[in-house]
Amino acid sequence: MNDLLVLRPGDDVGIARRDLVAGETAGGGDVRVRLMGEVPAGHKVALHDLSAGAAVRKYGSVIGVTTVPVAAGSHVHTHNLAMADLEHGGRVSVVPRVEPVPVAERTTFAGIVRPSGEVATRNYIGVLTTVNCAATTAKRIADQVARSGLLDDHPHVDGVLALAHGTGCGLASDGAGLELLRRTLSGYARHPNFGALLVVGLGCEVNEIEALTSGIDLPPGTPLLPLTIQDLGGTRATTDAGVGMVRDLLPDLDRVRREPVPVSRLVLGLNCGGSDGWSGVSANPALGLAADELVRQGGTAVLAETPEIYGAEHLLTSRCVDEAVGERLLERLHWWERYTAANGGSMDNNPSPGNKAGGLTTILEKSLGAVAKAGSSPLAEVVEYAEQVRGPGLAFMDTPGYDPVSVTGLIAGGANVVCFTTGRGSAFGAKPVPSVKLATNSEIFARMRDDMDLDCGRVLTGEATLEQVGREVFDRVVAVASGERTASEELGYGEEEFVPWQLGAVM
Repeated sequence: MNDLLVLRPGDDVGIARRDLVAGETAGGGDVRVRLMGEVPAGHKVALHDLSAGAAVRKYGSVIGVTTVPVAAGSHVHTHNLAMADLEHGGRVSVVPRVEPVPVAERTTFAGIVRPSGEVATRNYIGVLTTVNCAATTAKRIADQVARSGLLDDHPHVDGVLALAHGTGCGLASDGAGLELLRRTLSGYARHPNFGALLVVGLGCEVNEIEALTSGIDLPPGTPLLPLTIQDLGGTRATTDAGVGMVRDLLPDLDRVRREPVPVSRLVLGLNCGGSDGWSGVSANPALGLAADELVRQGGTAVLAETPEIYGAEHLLTSRCVDEAVGERLLERLHWWERYTAANGGSMDNNPSPGNKAGGLTTILEKSLGAVAKAGSSPLAEVVEYAEQVRGPGLAFMDTPGYDPVSVTGLIAGGANVVCFTTGRGSAFGAKPVPSVKLATNSEIFARMRDDMDLDCGRVLTGEATLEQVGREVFDRVVAVASGERTASEELGYGEEEFVPWQLGAVM
């Protein structure tokens, strides 16, 4: 096996398949170079001499410019590669929508069909909070139900889930921050994975419980029960009232049963965290193939994390179903340029120290690998944070790159399964939706076995093809949607990872 992986003809760098040491000769394709120094696995090696200021290509696209002359065989990373100043935007290309296969030919999963006709992958009672002041009470309700043994007698209920957050007051009563919070909470309240809801408020917050609940257009048959701590006489009284409400709700929720449903009813959220140099080579393109298969079968896949498509947006704007979709995507990118500049940052601040330790240098490089999660389907829709995704097809949601905030938006928008790729080893889950964790390399899969669901690193070792692993990802999504528990569910992840995007001044 070659020591260097060269992704595209004409690339200026190859990826080290293993730790390389100074003086040895490594090759990839038709290129062989003598190593000028140590290069960790997953990091880049110059395939030929590069002058200072030269554009450096990987994936066939520019990932940065050299800051000093770089000799063939040298480690290419933060010490000699910087962000390139590229023109963002360009021409939007229109392509036809995907024509789904006939319903009779579609894969099915065992879903929960609500009275409204919406399809769930889990069956929870939710305890939402209007404000951080209600967080402890909401958690007490969920904890007391869990300790009481009530759930033991209702095996078809997945649990009582408290979703607390850090805001809800100290913000403008008519500003973007409150609007975004209410849109997020409303999206969760409408999510079919909740069969019933309690909403706990304090009583004097900006995000008033009556205003929030009156603005939620719940599906028919979903109970929503408000609890106000000040009105009910405090924390203990509200907790007792909430536990009593849950006790009354459980028998009805326990009557649900799973039944065959076409996978066209799935909305798959695509996310990555703790990315490394292998993310764009193994797990992300494998997930992209699974997303393409879901779209082919009439389902919906949703890419997100706007800062992490920066520099790779041309891979999406070149395949839009109409010009308006492409222009909307570009408008969100330009918004982020203004937003980061106004806050004293830049788009290249996105790669984390862990990303860089894993071999990624600039946001351009990270984005080119991240977009692979979206496969090759036409981009059919662009929505703002926590907006409902209409589907079917490939959609894009404008979210930050920070994983909990991004996935919170995806779930509020309707995702009922999430796939999460990681190379450094993210510990993550996102109730009420199951999260399938895909390891980009076999080493992290073995080291964090209890946190991972699928080893995509077998693509790198030659044990499996990308197409085979992509099919495994699709099959795992179907199994998890049918009730198979994920690693993060077994570990209890998902409540603390509810993090709505907070915009505006905190007052």
